[in-house]
Amino acid sequence: MIAFQNVSKVYGGNRTVLEEINLKIKPGEFVSIVGKSAAGKTTLLKLLIGEEKPTKGRVIFGSYEINKLNPKDFPSLRRQMGIVFQDFKLLPTKSAFENVAFALEVDGHPQEEIEELVPQVLDIVGLKERQHNFPDELSGGEKQRVAIARAMVHNPSILIADEPTGNLDKINTDEIMKLLVKINTLGTTVILATHNDHIVNAIGKRVVSMVDGRIVRDEEKGKYIIA
Repeated sequence: MIAFQNVSKVYGGNRTVLEEINLKIKPGEFVSIVGKSAAGKTTLLKLLIGEEKPTKGRVIFGSYEINKLNPKDFPSLRRQMGIVFQDFKLLPTKSAFENVAFALEVDGHPQEEIEELVPQVLDIVGLKERQHNFPDELSGGEKQRVAIARAMVHNPSILIADEPTGNLDKINTDEIMKLLVKINTLGTTVILATHNDHIVNAIGKRVVSMVDGRIVRDEEKGKYIIA
């Protein structure tokens, strides 16, 4: 499904942030990309979603070679990806329902379909009863659940989560991780970027460890060993 082939990324001609990355991720996997700050995790994800292009190498997602895509092809690619960030990126003047619905509205879905899909996905993340609340009425964990619902409403084949628990306490962190595992068991590939050894080791899935822009360890059911 996903392949990084001899990928390097250099900024400004001399600042190497990724070096000779070779990585394959199969459909349905749950993969944690781990490492300290500046290890290269976020840059790796930016290459996958097409926000950045590699200096060298190929980034492949299904039938797409992302680094060679035309701009007109990106909407089709992005509809197959759900993306969750540390800071939620919710629209403050819209309710939970409206935040999730907005992702469908901009894509031209009919209102009847939106009215059917949004409660379903909010139910999956445990927020059906909070769908009319606004972000400032929700806890940090609830905000992240809305963000996950928004990412999942298109039924993407892959969910990309970049430090999704960075702003949450331990209880909410554990709940969000349980939700990501649940989504994975429903068939969605999950890629999690984090520096939190607690959550990675609790999941017990594949762990890819990065140090200074390189992959130094790749283990099935691995542990995050801080390098």
